[in-house]
Amino acid sequence: MTETAYHSNEKEFASNHQAYWGGMREGAGMPLVMVSSAMLGFGSLARDSGLSLDVSVALSIGLWGLPGQVAMAEMWAMGAPILAILVASSMGNMRFLPMALVTVPWFQGDGRAGWTRYLAAQVMSINIWTVFMRRAPALVVKRRYPYFMGVGSVCLIGGTCGTVLGYVLASTMPPAVTVALIFMNPAYFLFVFSSVRERNCIIAVILGAFTGPLLHQVTTDWSVPLTGLLAGTAAFALDRTATRRDRNAPS
Repeated sequence: MTETAYHSNEKEFASNHQAYWGGMREGAGMPLVMVSSAMLGFGSLARDSGLSLDVSVALSIGLWGLPGQVAMAEMWAMGAPILAILVASSMGNMRFLPMALVTVPWFQGDGRAGWTRYLAAQVMSINIWTVFMRRAPALVVKRRYPYFMGVGSVCLIGGTCGTVLGYVLASTMPPAVTVALIFMNPAYFLFVFSSVRERNCIIAVILGAFTGPLLHQVTTDWSVPLTGLLAGTAAFALDRTATRRDRNAPS
């Protein structure tokens, strides 16, 4: 999808129906390919972990977040207590909290019932979030929710189909391929944000790239959330300092 497509004016969608189908159309490109491929890997992992097909599909639709799904499948295979599995899968998907907090304000003032926000949060994923956040500023308020749900619908359908296909093909899929497919999703996320030009985002990515491997040597369990916390906080502080300095600089 070209950059121009994301900055089309609001007249592109003359109705909510058009906005929904427009979201499905734009989500049917790389976002669909990436999420389907990642869920293909999860389906294979779920079968190897001893989960049934219906449970695997329910996890993809209900949890809808690979870190939480992978944590649940692996801990289930190890025979971990149910409470520990629930806590681990919830923590694995904690990243969706800030995504939801950033996304929901874009829907304010569209006249829809409050419960629709929870439905939007349920279909949240990295792919959907990145597509929507790049497109939302070009849309009028009442078109944003149907557009978001359009992208979410096509990705959810593709992810579910990917889970089923991966489960069926599990016996023919080498473990290395399964892992590679699962990691395609975050790789796509990084690719999408490689075009970001905001200073705070660039600083956060650079700091995270250096901090992550170092923290992984110290604590493998907490390296990812600590990297995000430290790199994100430092990037915010540095950007604020630089912005303040720019404002105070003589013209």
